[in-house]
Amino acid sequence: MALARAITAVENNRDDARNVFQAIDGNLSGAHVIGITGAPGAGKSTLVNTLVAELRKRDKTVGVIAIDPSSPFSGGAILGDRIRMTDHGNDDGVFVRSLASRGHLGGLSRATTRVVDIMDAAGMDIIIVETVGTGQSEVEIMEIADTVMVVCAPGLGDEIQAVKAGILEIADILVVNKADMPHVDRTEHQLMDATMFGPQKDWQVNVLKTIATDGTGIPELADKAQEHLDFLDPEARKDAAAKRMRKVITTAATHYLRNWLDAVEMQEIDDLCRAVLRGDVDLEEAARSAANLATERN
Repeated sequence: MALARAITAVENNRDDARNVFQAIDGNLSGAHVIGITGAPGAGKSTLVNTLVAELRKRDKTVGVIAIDPSSPFSGGAILGDRIRMTDHGNDDGVFVRSLASRGHLGGLSRATTRVVDIMDAAGMDIIIVETVGTGQSEVEIMEIADTVMVVCAPGLGDEIQAVKAGILEIADILVVNKADMPHVDRTEHQLMDATMFGPQKDWQVNVLKTIATDGTGIPELADKAQEHLDFLDPEARKDAAAKRMRKVITTAATHYLRNWLDAVEMQEIDDLCRAVLRGDVDLEEAARSAANLATERN
């Protein structure tokens, strides 16, 4: 399948990836990008599976990018071999792709933004990006998604206080999944309180309850996602591709700089470390020196 081959070329940074970029740039259709994030165990994958089914009932074509944790040794996706969303395996209106995070922080993969563009250029109406599920660090999704859903499980308790300064504040929609479990109402109220004390937005963040395993609350979730899309400024949404491109460029630049820094002689880095410890230079000056060493060699 052409779409699968194009994504593989980009994910593996092959020589033919440039041809893919030339083909998609200028041909984006403005898909609604939905980011789904939250801590492990909240039922994100099941929620995505059920949400896709609901969107297909509404005759929407759906692309799904599922970011998997990756091995620190091989770089491969630890969970990449599992079969995701088998319910949609024979549906031509759904395309699911797992990407390995490959150590990239922020809950995403280096290739995620470009894969979003590939699916957009392929004509998908909605693209769902499900992040790794590492908790508070997953704020990067807000840089590429139009609508961010943060999925929580009942019984968070005091944990809400620990995470509300990070991941909860990026949410456009808060979801309490597994709503058939104890303490769901308490968690719902705590999340509602958290939104009141967080940064104020023009959009009113809603808290919805779902049971992804049987579809309870999923139609309402799809409705709310559409409502949020309708709320967004159409002119601002035209800049979505440019926003994703900024992310692509800065991520690639960071990757190059890290590789260049790794190529600097260890002795030179050790000398800088000792200079900082002696108080001869401050940390900022040492960091600039290390960056200069990296760029001068490339």
